[in-house]
Amino acid sequence: MVSPEGLVATAAVLAGLGLLAWRLWAGRLEVAGDWGEEEDEGIPFIAEDSSGRCRLLCKPSALAQHLVRSLGQSAVLQGGRWLWPRWPRLQMLQQLLQLPEPEPVVARELLQLPDSGLVALDWLVEPRRARSGSGGGGPSWVLLLIPNAAGKVTGGLLQLGLRALERGFVPVIFNRRGHNGCPLTTPRLQPFGDPGDLREAVTYLRCRHPAALLLAVSEGSGSGLLLAYLGESGSSSRLAAAACISPVFRGRDWFEAGMPWLYEWPLLLHLKRGLSRYAGSLAEAVDVDRLLGSRSLRELEEALFCQTKSHPTSWEAYWEHNEPLRDADEAAVPVLCLCSADDPVRGPPARSLPLELFRSSPYFFLLLTRRGGHCGFPRRGPGRCWGHEAVLEYFKAMAEFLRAEERRKRPPRPRRWGGPAVEPPVFTWQRSYTR
Repeated sequence: MVSPEGLVATAAVLAGLGLLAWRLWAGRLEVAGDWGEEEDEGIPFIAEDSSGRCRLLCKPSALAQHLVRSLGQSAVLQGGRWLWPRWPRLQMLQQLLQLPEPEPVVARELLQLPDSGLVALDWLVEPRRARSGSGGGGPSWVLLLIPNAAGKVTGGLLQLGLRALERGFVPVIFNRRGHNGCPLTTPRLQPFGDPGDLREAVTYLRCRHPAALLLAVSEGSGSGLLLAYLGESGSSSRLAAAACISPVFRGRDWFEAGMPWLYEWPLLLHLKRGLSRYAGSLAEAVDVDRLLGSRSLRELEEALFCQTKSHPTSWEAYWEHNEPLRDADEAAVPVLCLCSADDPVRGPPARSLPLELFRSSPYFFLLLTRRGGHCGFPRRGPGRCWGHEAVLEYFKAMAEFLRAEERRKRPPRPRRWGGPAVEPPVFTWQRSYTR
């Protein structure tokens, strides 16, 4: 059965199809994938589906060389000529209607936070494991999936989770307070770049799977939360690697610049529908009429976090504590940022990509393509998104690099006659890997 939210999104899509078809006929829908300043920078090594070459922009290091070799040799990233990537706005329409195939089986777990709030962890499991229970032994890779800032779990994010499941990862979706059916037990939601709740979830995952490599990937505006967490946590993040698909790097500029209505309105309706369930609880903290009457994501963000009844603050002060890259210099975990020059949601590369960060930090890697839209990166054949394959190949390359470095740096083990085997030390990132 289709939900009311789905009907509204479908109606919005159908209402715009006539205009979009006319613009497509007139040749106005194709968005130029301008490289701009980064045209001559980075390492070109992938030719993908009529999108021109991809470039990897990063600071030279042993890790960067390993990534170039691994991604450059990956067969899943190679493709022929195809016209579909030339129309990112049509890709956005498809994403609004796209459903994962097959529908995943999800096991939800509620995690209580120190202030009695709740976040939800949705574990994607194979149907046979859901029926028979989990098998013996722990997972090697746990992959934390972070939806966009509106908490909308898109078909693309679920598809990534299913692809990861097929390749041996254990995927789990992080749902913020009050998002995606997670109960709101306190009159407080999670601000755009406040990583406190995510930190609690990562700590729990590390305790539950102490021997597994813990990885994280975010989609769209949800990358603001992941980037803030990596910067604030530094070398204590407990993550082995991270990736951001079509990230929003500058939160305040993104809200103020405005977004395509086909992207903004479905997310706005999704948020209002979820918040309306808790109107009574939120009334003691915010002006609910103003909140539910918001006409843009910026107005809703201000009503929720700036115009509160107990601790009102200015828009400027709010972003001093919530910009995703405010502590980027402290990040100590490799992050692959997969971006497209024609992303209609993030905006033009010249003002939306922090190129200097990728030039100077040994932990940030920008994989930039001319044509991929917003979280689209379409390709022919199974999977439909080469970006998902690139992220999973990146995580595989990270694991290979870590194993090789640990073997190289590990001193020879002394022989032991009898007694238990000596356990290897717990892994932590070393700065020498990125020099």
